[in-house]
Amino acid sequence: MDTPTDRIALNLKSNNRLSVKGYIAPIEDMRPNFHEEWDALRNMRVHQPEKEYCATDFNALLPNDPVAIGECWQIVETGIMKILQQLNPEPNLNMHIDIGDSSGLWATLLAYNDQHAHVVFRIHAEFALTDGWFTPSHFAGDLIIDRTNEDVVSFRMHVPEGKSFDVNWKKDKDDPNAGYSTAGGVCPQIHLQGGTQDYLKDTEYTTFISQEKAKHILIQQFYKSEQIQWVPFEEAYEIAQAKQKPIHAISIAGPLDDEAC
Repeated sequence: MDTPTDRIALNLKSNNRLSVKGYIAPIEDMRPNFHEEWDALRNMRVHQPEKEYCATDFNALLPNDPVAIGECWQIVETGIMKILQQLNPEPNLNMHIDIGDSSGLWATLLAYNDQHAHVVFRIHAEFALTDGWFTPSHFAGDLIIDRTNEDVVSFRMHVPEGKSFDVNWKKDKDDPNAGYSTAGGVCPQIHLQGGTQDYLKDTEYTTFISQEKAKHILIQQFYKSEQIQWVPFEEAYEIAQAKQKPIHAISIAGPLDDEAC
């Protein structure tokens, strides 16, 4: 449905606690095979497999003012750091490689009804490892709250399946002039989740936008390339012919919407 102008307040005031479980799977394949040579990467696992949070800890993901469907807001850094530290003791939000559009933490309102509200978010973060960095493509997440009881119903944060990761490893750490070696692969399973996960797919909402539209709204907050109205080549060719304009073609070896290029 179309984005309405109605705004709702999102608050968490409950004293209830939420148990969140975390998991990082071993890296199985990458080129070159740094996961076999680099101890810190080979042994990278979740820092705290299970951790309890107060419901109010998740206020960091919510806006200060009432919002409408599809409206974006920035996430509070200090709050999300506490959550990321369950995965790794040294998360970094100020990406060590950033040409201006890498860092950021954004959320938007996906859906709501009289009882519940569903917030989705995208976070760019990396982990500091001994002698280097581990940078996944991005973290995506869902937070469902009970609007009446002002409590958390469900929380999930993960690196989406099939996404990539980069690493920067200072192999010769004894040489102060040595640079970092770079490699990458398909990201292993990395996630945090707590509460009732069935709500992510079973809740019926009266006011909503699609997951794809919400995903595009969030990604536009990071990358200017996503603000371009891209069209398939065949359609671009027809438009160029009709307007008698040339086509400027660019070949790219990696994605434009991913921190692990």
